[in-house]
Amino acid sequence: MEQIAQLGTGIGWRPEIADAVERMAGADGGVDWVEVVAENVCPGHIAESLLRLRERGVTVVPHGVSLGLGGAERPDEQRLRSLAERAEALGAPLVTEHIAFVRAGGALTASPLLEAGHLLPVPRTRDALDVLCENVRIAQDALPVPLALENIAALINWPGEEMTEGQFLYDLVARTGVRLLIDVANLHTNHVNRGEDPAKALDELPVEAIAYVHVAGGFERDGVWHDSHAHPVPPQVLDILADLASRVAPPGVLLERDDNFPEPGELERELGAIRGVLEKAEVRGPGRTAGTAEVEAGTETKATTETKPAAETKPASETKDEAEAGTVTETEAEPVAETEARTVAEAEPAARQRLGLAQAALLSALVAGTPVPEGFDRVRLGVQARALAAKRADVVAKVAPELPEILGSSYRPTFVAYAQGHPMTDGYRRDALSFAEHVLLTGRPDDADVLREVRRWWLERSGPTPLSQRPTARLARATRRVLLRR
Repeated sequence: MEQIAQLGTGIGWRPEIADAVERMAGADGGVDWVEVVAENVCPGHIAESLLRLRERGVTVVPHGVSLGLGGAERPDEQRLRSLAERAEALGAPLVTEHIAFVRAGGALTASPLLEAGHLLPVPRTRDALDVLCENVRIAQDALPVPLALENIAALINWPGEEMTEGQFLYDLVARTGVRLLIDVANLHTNHVNRGEDPAKALDELPVEAIAYVHVAGGFERDGVWHDSHAHPVPPQVLDILADLASRVAPPGVLLERDDNFPEPGELERELGAIRGVLEKAEVRGPGRTAGTAEVEAGTETKATTETKPAAETKPASETKDEAEAGTVTETEAEPVAETEARTVAEAEPAARQRLGLAQAALLSALVAGTPVPEGFDRVRLGVQARALAAKRADVVAKVAPELPEILGSSYRPTFVAYAQGHPMTDGYRRDALSFAEHVLLTGRPDDADVLREVRRWWLERSGPTPLSQRPTARLARATRRVLLRR
């Protein structure tokens, strides 16, 4: 495996802070590199700010959010091509995605295809691991640069999990050679929400495979930590970063901020705090290893073995084999990579269907109001469902800012009521149009002027086809009837 690029300290590039990022880029104690949401990049029309950063030698890494490698279906070829195009357009040394599923249902489960609009956790089971490993290999073959995957934050626990997060990540790296993007804020979120010990996760995962690290802020409400990316980085997250940095010198560390952007000076102070943590760890020195990702698919390197407590960190697959058949000697065992690859190939169709059914049932409960699957915490699923609806409202407001302007204070309650009965099936832009259609068909809010403005907005954005030829012509007729009643 090739060595990971040394990135330094970076920040998530967003249009709202583009000027501040450019001022900080390359400055002493500033920004060494940036990360950009891959889906927000158009290869033929890259933002001028990103082009200027590249011209100054600043590395730009695309960070995908919609691939859904943890889902039951194989990765979509078009999404993979799009991610590859963005990596090449930006001259990126790697691309990153998430260990998550973002959609479920469809042909595999003979059920409606649903979109979460959010990163949802994969069950830490052998079925899920088998499917994820195969999906990762497909993605690695399709991408022109190395892939790194991020651990996600979660509000919910899957029942019947067979591995800890550290074991799951360890086996994933050992079987695929994929790199890791470790989000220390997500480790803190899972500590509060799921009772998982961040130090134990760091004990178990292969820190040598880390490509870089995310640091972000959030807030706690009613005992639930919300990974908002819109608040200052709390001390608890910096403490986890310090723990990680005491074990390995991360090739890169990046500050994420997605909303509620502070003044540039505050961003600089947060970057300074991150650098301070890393500098203290560097001074301490002993016990740290270089973050060069020396874990090959199916093997353990000397560095990996030496940096992990011997009794706690065996891959879950190895532990299971020893428990069932006794300790296997080196001469008796088949090569690990060959054994696992064959096992995945044989189990994959059934594993995909089992995983698909489980994910579809969970997502349907979250976004379509179907019964909660057995074993899940109903209260926590309710919190997650409300969070998903609120996020949909927020993102649609960004994609279609005219709608909250037209609807005013009624926008959010109207959208949340709409979301409860209308799962997202085709992305946020389609969701905005569907919401406008819902408003027009229901005649809510009860204001003729508002409805006229919504209708005008919808007509401008619903496509070039003549209205009489569209399936939604009924919408125009229904809207006209609503307006005539006023």
